[in-house]
Amino acid sequence: MGVETVRDAPIPTWFGVGGRADHFAEPASMDELRALIDRFEGCVRVLGDGANLLVDDAGVGGVVVSLAKMTGVTGPIEPVEGEGVVVLRVGAGASLPRLIIETVRAGLGGLEGLGGIPATLGGAVRMNAGGAFGEIASVVRAVRGVTLVGEPFERRRGEIPFGYRRSGLAQVVITEVDLALTPADPARLRDRLKEVMAAKKASQPLAERSAGCVFKNPTVSGERVSAGRLIDAAGCKGLRIGSASVSAVHANFITADRGGSARDVLALIERVGERVAEVHGVTLERELVVWGREDAP
Repeated sequence: MGVETVRDAPIPTWFGVGGRADHFAEPASMDELRALIDRFEGCVRVLGDGANLLVDDAGVGGVVVSLAKMTGVTGPIEPVEGEGVVVLRVGAGASLPRLIIETVRAGLGGLEGLGGIPATLGGAVRMNAGGAFGEIASVVRAVRGVTLVGEPFERRRGEIPFGYRRSGLAQVVITEVDLALTPADPARLRDRLKEVMAAKKASQPLAERSAGCVFKNPTVSGERVSAGRLIDAAGCKGLRIGSASVSAVHANFITADRGGSARDVLALIERVGERVAEVHGVTLERELVVWGREDAP
């Protein structure tokens, strides 16, 4: 029996603005996921936590899939002689913040530097989530899933072209991730997590309706520089277009008013990019993912 889909469904994002999905589904298994890929001929978008996503006001076609029912944790799944690590196999729909708390309590280190990043595990791997305290690529042992033509795939760590905010896994649906974590003192891990969270709270507008950093930190003269500082120096803090504004706390965050529109956010992103190019001669690349009806999944 096919997976039931919801028509004209809202797409929850941290911005809280934007259009709806023509179809929405929550498969509970690989078979159900493959059935959806076949039914919608590969026009499938995977919704994680919605924390790094802006949906155009016109919404999207095809089917939006949540892997919220595919969150299991298995482990340790294999002995790793001589490496001193424990490998866990985790469903891609698992909440990254919850997984961080659970692994810290279990005395397994490697994820605590990602504290404060709202994402599902699959979404975090797909974009190689991270920041000043580390990237998720450092603990990925293997990734499994299905391609957009329904074929199963597996990539070991050495086969994944991880880079700054990229993984090369954009054209697949990640369903499982093997994580290589290091046994450590839970108290020490907990203290480290608290330090990371305190730094995030002090420098980012975590309570506002935003999607985290809008732009990637660019490379200028061979060195990676802060996009937020460039935006601030270009005089963009507090800049507003309609219902969207550049955060006064962190210039690389754009916030949206309740009841606002994705159109305003997109216009402000364009304006900020233009100003940075005019003032600094630097072209910023979006880190934020944007879904539009005319865009391919």
